[in-house]
Amino acid sequence: MTRLTILEYPDPRLRTRAVPVDTVDGGLRELIDDMLETMYAAKGIGLAATQVNVHRRLLIADVSEGRDEPRVFINPEILSSEGTETSQEGCLSVPGYYDDVERAERIRVRAQDGDGRTFEADLDGLLAICVQHEIDHLDGKLFVDYLSEMKRQRVRKKIEKERKLRAEGRAPETSRAPAI
Repeated sequence: MTRLTILEYPDPRLRTRAVPVDTVDGGLRELIDDMLETMYAAKGIGLAATQVNVHRRLLIADVSEGRDEPRVFINPEILSSEGTETSQEGCLSVPGYYDDVERAERIRVRAQDGDGRTFEADLDGLLAICVQHEIDHLDGKLFVDYLSEMKRQRVRKKIEKERKLRAEGRAPETSRAPAI
């Protein structure tokens, strides 16, 4: 398995809309394994293929306490949603920044699993938030898009400053835990 590079905001590739996955094959399963390794290493709970510069409709998630219940969603779509919930979100592509985002409290999703079998699931809690967050990535949207322009500018400047300091070896690596 290989650890992949996670794109960081404001990288324009994060705005690319992912295309549907046509075939579930060995190459896709290898990508899934690499994404899981990348997500676990970054201490995240979800990762969309877009975040690793693969623009296919694929996301993974693991919100379990033991970090041992990975979920794969290929070509995910939200069939219905109900309620609203506001919670703190972070993002592996926006390291070190967290803010309140309002999302549906419960969703029904249809997707394919890692073997290409179609399934539907009713999700709530952290998994519902995570899947909505990752589907946004597949649509070229980031959680900072839910924030005011002033907050987005502040986040962009903070990340660019930290990136510059890291490149110069003058700042420690940004903590990425826990983030979606």
